[in-house]
Amino acid sequence: MTETKADPQGDELVLDYDLDAPPETVWRAISSPVLREVWLPSRDLADAAPISSTSGEEVRYRMRDDEPPYLESIVTFQVMPNADGGTRLRIIHGLPATTLLRRIPPAANSNARNLMRAA
Repeated sequence: MTETKADPQGDELVLDYDLDAPPETVWRAISSPVLREVWLPSRDLADAAPISSTSGEEVRYRMRDDEPPYLESIVTFQVMPNADGGTRLRIIHGLPATTLLRRIPPAANSNARNLMRAA
């Protein structure tokens, strides 16, 4: 099950995944540098070391875009047991405001006055 939620302020993307693996296994996959490198390479991170970590519960990384202007954002991974004996993995991606602005398509009209010129 994947559930996507948007923050009312529009600056976070929240993804929830229910996994069959126990929380300890998921925690190792997201926090151990060797295992994390398989699915989240260090080249995608602004710094390979986490910003913060609460053992077994949450780890935060600073990510960097791979294209100029190389904007940075914070991604938080939260691990918690689910009702089925597996794990609920919540990924919270805090998007920088400038990234959000880049995604807004330009207006179809410029709302500028059109002046006609005589030929």
